Amino acid sequence: MRTQVAVIGGGPAGLLLSRLLMRAGIDAVVLERRSRDRVLSRIRAGVLESGTADTLRRAGVGERMDREGQVHSGCYLSAGESLIRIPFGDLCGRNVTVYGQTEVTRDLYDAQEADGAVILHDVEDVALHDLDGDAPFVSFRHEGGEHRLACDYVAGCDGFHGPSRQAIPAEIRREFERVYPFGWLGILSETPPVTDELIYANHERGFALCSLRNPMLSRYYVQVGLDEKIEDWSDDRFWDELRARLPQGTADALVTGPSIEKSIAPLRSFVSEPMSWGRLFLCGDAAHIVPPTGAKGLNLAVGDVHYLSEALIAFYRDRDRGKLAGYSETALARVWKAVRFSWQMTTLLHRFPDNTGFDRRMQEAELGQLEASETGRRLVAENYTGAPY
Repeated sequence: MRTQVAVIGGGPAGLLLSRLLMRAGIDAVVLERRSRDRVLSRIRAGVLESGTADTLRRAGVGERMDREGQVHSGCYLSAGESLIRIPFGDLCGRNVTVYGQTEVTRDLYDAQEADGAVILHDVEDVALHDLDGDAPFVSFRHEGGEHRLACDYVAGCDGFHGPSRQAIPAEIRREFERVYPFGWLGILSETPPVTDELIYANHERGFALCSLRNPMLSRYYVQVGLDEKIEDWSDDRFWDELRARLPQGTADALVTGPSIEKSIAPLRSFVSEPMSWGRLFLCGDAAHIVPPTGAKGLNLAVGDVHYLSEALIAFYRDRDRGKLAGYSETALARVWKAVRFSWQMTTLLHRFPDNTGFDRRMQEAELGQLEASETGRRLVAENYTGAPY
């Protein structure tokens, strides 16, 4: 087999990259280790920056998002009984769209399959070869056979545990990590959201988040210790704990019901540099992980795809290698800004095991500053809605 770009990973980053390349007349083959149903079963974030929404429209997959997604012009931060609204549109002229990552992935699958894209699922033993030469290739097993995919370039969109990042020599890679001493226990319920905008809550019992997917599908989270087990959290226990961490008026308005999904996710910040080596380019979770507090994970992946697709299109259209050479530096500049914002939001809103009384007073003072300062709220709005590409 031969293609121009081998895309490792069939999540939203890999599918979007292949979509943008194909629309520019560039051949791409996607290799995904999971089945299509398994990929679509992943429950992930659903807050899309304005740049992400624009990129999906440019890829020709924005119609359902525009029809069913919910444009949010603000969010709330809560501390005790106070609710601080961050009005995005008023402060920075940008909004976000609430539309689940699963739906983004489904739209990309449908569009790519309708256009005859080559997407191989249940691929095993993927290995990347000769990335620092002129003839890279990918070997893998599929449907019982051994295969070799020759290509010009490899795009590693295969997540934190995939083989792409590991293909960069250890003496070249630099990895930066912060593992947080807690996780998020999240549930999905077929209940009306408690508010029409997200609430990020700071409470002495720990962080909580009220989110949503649509008018009858809500997503809620509470901060828990890493030693917690999902089987110890009944629905009733979860709802009681969530209510305890919200302002009284919000807690009273909460509509509860049986959970249809429940999970605990650990939190970490992680960046691997560089994001390219030889003929290999990393996108999304293969290169960086952020805690979900800033709603940046999927959005950062789309930003990477934007830069890489532009670079590959410039090469194949004009034989211009400049953007390919600068891809890692360009992408990392945006990545580190989002990592900083996600870290800042996580530090501001969570209870850490080693927090002192001084630390808690600093959180209270910062939240008070945001409540009093339009400049402070504008900075949050600018970061939350996303830096321009």
